[in-house]
Amino acid sequence: MTDDHNLQAILPEPTNEPVEVSLDEFELALIRAYNGLDRWQQQSVALMSETPLSGAEGALLRIIRLHDRPKSIKELARLTNRDDIPNIQYSLRKLAAAGLVSKSGSGRTGVNYTTTQDGVRLTDEIAMNRRSQLIALLLEFGNIEADLEVGQALLNKMTSAFEETVREIAARR
Repeated sequence: MTDDHNLQAILPEPTNEPVEVSLDEFELALIRAYNGLDRWQQQSVALMSETPLSGAEGALLRIIRLHDRPKSIKELARLTNRDDIPNIQYSLRKLAAAGLVSKSGSGRTGVNYTTTQDGVRLTDEIAMNRRSQLIALLLEFGNIEADLEVGQALLNKMTSAFEETVREIAARR
């Protein structure tokens, strides 16, 4: 537990459960990491493009490019663990209007999105910037690959726990 972020003072009732305090600390760290990632994604796009995109829209663009194959809205929602389909559709329209993605198919056959040449160029530039700045910084931490694997495993467990409790809450409503 960090002294500068001691949450015990703001919990509704004091707890003797170290896991509760640790979870509070973890959740705050996760919020800070998510917001840092969102700002990094937004600023990376802004550095390389005149098109104003949010961090989430930049992330969608990178995910659409992932493995260089088209993605459906359903796949994008699943990959990002989002259920706000109207917001995803809005972001896709914005990316398409900027000429970064194109749409193919129809409601009957399924609509898929793929990166255009401009989208490929932008994601390549973002990837180069990511390597030269973010990856270079992370490598200074030493043994970061092992830390990232452990972190990913923990985040996957936490996602599962959050989703299970969301289902339980929804069932009681």
